[in-house]
Amino acid sequence: MTRALSLRLRGSGLLAVAALSMTALSLSACSSAGGGDTAGGGDAGGGSTPAAGTTLQEIQDAGVLTVGTEGTYAPFSFHEGGSGDLTGYDVEIAEAVAGELGVEAEFEETQFDGIFAGLEAGRFDIIANQISINPTRQEKYEMSEPYTVSPGVLIVTEDTTDISSFEDLAGKTSAQSLTSNWYDLAEQNGAKVEAVEGFAQAVQLLQQGRVDATINDSLTLLEYQKQQGPSGLKVAAEAEDPSRNAFAMRKGSTELLDAVNEALATLREDGTLASISEKYFGEDVTQ
Repeated sequence: MTRALSLRLRGSGLLAVAALSMTALSLSACSSAGGGDTAGGGDAGGGSTPAAGTTLQEIQDAGVLTVGTEGTYAPFSFHEGGSGDLTGYDVEIAEAVAGELGVEAEFEETQFDGIFAGLEAGRFDIIANQISINPTRQEKYEMSEPYTVSPGVLIVTEDTTDISSFEDLAGKTSAQSLTSNWYDLAEQNGAKVEAVEGFAQAVQLLQQGRVDATINDSLTLLEYQKQQGPSGLKVAAEAEDPSRNAFAMRKGSTELLDAVNEALATLREDGTLASISEKYFGEDVTQ
């Protein structure tokens, strides 16, 4: 039965994801394993056996693609005015992909540090939240073709003079989400990481002088400055390799992965991806 597009949070689902998030955070704090994002908290759902992959037939039978997203990460996934409808770049692309699959998109919101736990627990079929492709994630999950390509930037306050490169992070404190791709980059360059829930908190700590820097996607900083005006921040350095961001699915969701990639190819060819990108960023950042 086809269900209408819903942006509601299901109470029991939210509690379950929140519990899983706490488990993931607890394990991440004591993790010392090397490699990828697992070194800083990882994307695993607390070590339990992940749910089986989602088949395309299951989604089409239900008429719904359930999408995990943050809901507080402008301009990618956020609520207009803080309490309005869920919208954003990733939200619109997920909706367009769902349309190509012949189903509706239904969104489940959760904090970023619990989003992979929610995926593994089967709370949703796919994650749309600027998930950077890296070898660790490619080993653990099915990752689609990228739909965003943009550089990572090292952000400091305007009066900072002793940080002008990523190497200068050695011994400094950088505010990062434990399960973000940027955590790994900060750690690799010798930074002490202050765990935060998202970019807004990272910026707040930076402006208060409680951390020395933060690393994030350049598009996130541009959106923040557009919304907030003068922020007292500047870009100290830009990463050599751009971030390539994609949808993440549970391992074994191969038919769904193929269908999503086919949908992205169609949306790229007919100009839909570029149109959504230009709406939010004024340029095409999809390739």
